[in-house]
Formats: sequence, C-alpha cells, structure tokens
Amino acid sequence: MGNVDYIVVGLGIAGICFCEELRKHDKRFLAIDNGLEGATAKSGGILNPTVLKRFNAAWNVSQFYPVAISFYKELSKKLGQEFFKETPILRIFRSVEEQNNWSVASDKKELQHFLSSQFLKNENPYIKAELGFGEVLGTARINTFSLLKGYREYLKGENRVVEEEFQFDKLQIKTGGIVYKNISANKIIFCEGTRAMRNPFFPSSAIIPNKGEYLTIRAPKLNLKKFLKGSLYIIPLSDSLYKVGGTFDHLDFSLDPTVQAKEEIITKLKSMISCEFEVVDQSAGIRPTTQDRKPLLGVFSENPRLAFLNGLGSRGFTMAPLLSQILYKNVDSGIPVPAEMDINRTKFN
Repeated sequence: MGNVDYIVVGLGIAGICFCEELRKHDKRFLAIDNGLEGATAKSGGILNPTVLKRFNAAWNVSQFYPVAISFYKELSKKLGQEFFKETPILRIFRSVEEQNNWSVASDKKELQHFLSSQFLKNENPYIKAELGFGEVLGTARINTFSLLKGYREYLKGENRVVEEEFQFDKLQIKTGGIVYKNISANKIIFCEGTRAMRNPFFPSSAIIPNKGEYLTIRAPKLNLKKFLKGSLYIIPLSDSLYKVGGTFDHLDFSLDPTVQAKEEIITKLKSMISCEFEVVDQSAGIRPTTQDRKPLLGVFSENPRLAFLNGLGSRGFTMAPLLSQILYKNVDSGIPVPAEMDINRTKFN
C-alpha cells in the first residue's frame, strides 16, 4: 500500500467527516473499515439543533450546526447523491404549559431562528394532536444508507479504503510514525464508535453504550411529509414507509432487536397516530455515549501518534463535521482540543 499521512479506522459519520477534512488539506490517507453497519447506519439521521423534550438549544449548536449543514450540502453534491433533505419537525403539544414554554423559548437568541413563534393546527385526522404543533425550522435528514454506500464507493474508486477488521496486533508504533501491515503512516485516527471498547489503546470505560432500536412501518393513510415528534420520532421515508423510534437502553449491548423495544415503540406510536400500520422491519444500533455527554477527541501523551474521535452519542451528525476540524488542527498543528472535549479528561474520572 505504501506510505500515507494518515490511516483512518472506521467509516461511520466520524470517519467520513475526518476523511473529508484530510482531503480538504490535501493529505494522503487510507480508511480501514469492516463494512459492518454501526450506529450511523441504524440511526434516524436527523439534524436537529434543539432538545425538544425541554425546548432548549443543543450543546454548542451555534458552532456545530452551520458547519454541519454546509458540510452535508457540499458532500451531497460531490457524491452526486441526494442524501441530504431539509425537512421541518412538528413537535406535538401535550399541554397548554408546553405551548407557553415554547413561546418563551422561541424568543431566546439561540433558538429564535429555529423555533417558529407561530403554532400550527393539526389538520391530519390520523395524528393525535388536539393542541397542535410547534414547528422546528432549519432541520434536515440524512439518508444514512445513501451516504455510507456512496462514500464507500467514492473511496473505493480512489483506492483509499481497505475493507477488513482492524487487527491491533499488526500495528507497530515507531519513533517516526506507525506501521500497519504494509502501510506506513504518520498518524492513525480511530473513529470506531462503540467498537473502541475493544481497542487496547482506548480507555474502554470512557464509552457508555446506548442501544437504540427503530421500527420501519407502512401506514398508507398517515400521509405525513414532515418529521413528527411526540414521545418518539416518526420519520417519513417513501412509499408510505416511516422510520419510528428510537429507544434508549444502557444495559443491553447486543445488536439483536428485542420484543420489549418493539412493544415500547408500538405503544408510544399508538399514542401519536390513530391509523392502521404494519411493522415491516426492526433494527438496532449502539450509540457511543459518554458520562458527561461530551465527545472524546485528541491523543494521549504515551501514544501521540494515535488519535481518537469518539463519544458522539445521538448527535453525531450535527457534531462530526466541526469536531473533525478541531481534531485535525490538534493532530496536524498541535492546537489544543477544548478541555470539555479532550479525551484526556477520561483519565481523571
């Protein structure tokens, strides 16, 4: 394979964004990925700048969100795939108090561009929303299948991807760089999600696996064009199909769909819609979350040629583009990672 500047392990959303950051700076790189579907593939793919449970702005949204929107628009054009679609979210109001809280939140500086001050009446006979909706603007969905498949094919066309399970016993750390099998590189970036818990160089206790399950349903009468948020998300796909979820489970680390999650989703779904529906699929993924809900970036002093981009949790699509920029500046130029994101904080927990 020869020499490269960087090896990137993992082609979920973190790996994709870091590869694009390397490309932007004309760096030679090679991605290594096992091709198995991870949390990125199983997620709902929603870009949402808000926390709709309490009507708050997401963490550092003013920094993360503009970078993310620009990144996905540009990458969609580059790949020639329409995997990015801007779609509003309708948040079901459950009480007059929620309406009042929404009005207060929509006046806040960090939210006024996202939370519409105008309430919408419910005109869909199959949605249970007597008090109507609040509308979140500027939101979008990533078609995760199209993004992952399109980007992998893109890298294949440039001979920049090796499809295999990374073998840690084949990694040699030397004074002047690292060597993996027959590949020499200056540094290696691990973007593995929860698979990092098997990485001998990574503090496995820093990641808290969070299992999320989704159903895909067919509901011909629902006729929903926007995202609907109540006790869960209903995400329009195509041909009367909708992705519904997700659940949160910190105890089950398997990728097997469960009856319990299916029943939970169906119960919540019936509290939101009244039309008949058919469950056509169920999927499960493991989100890489952290105790303080902040990402993990940077290097450890004992292995400065090994860097990590992890802990993105359920907002990986929003955070990954800017986090990749921050990490690149760190590993390329030595610019420190902000303390709240620095992976070295895990040493003191």
